Amino acid sequence: MQDQNLSTWGAQDRFQAHFIVRKTGNPVDFLARTILDVKGHFASKKVIGVIWNGGKLAYTLNQDSELNELISKQTVNDATIFVEPTENEIRIRGKWKNHFDFGITKEMFEIYNKIAGHIKAF
Repeated sequence: MQDQNLSTWGAQDRFQAHFIVRKTGNPVDFLARTILDVKGHFASKKVIGVIWNGGKLAYTLNQDSELNELISKQTVNDATIFVEPTENEIRIRGKWKNHFDFGITKEMFEIYNKIAGHIKAF
């Protein structure tokens, strides 16, 4: 039997890379996301500063000036980073991207790797 409520949207052209770190602990401690200080409007927006908001991990990430400087050099979409705990791991991810923009640069990998290092040391 065919579904009577078919979606008119169809397949979406959106992708997202997730970096997973195995870690257990209080989930609230590992919750973090970037709050960006930007200059400019629309497509000309530039990131000029980064603040982490969330649990205890966010405090640790705010102390890493080298990490925040690397993030400040990224585009607004790439600089928006989420750290979310699940049952036995911590997920590090960015925003959704279409197939033209999807990919991980060497700089983004370095940023995610530094965040993962802070999670493991926590």
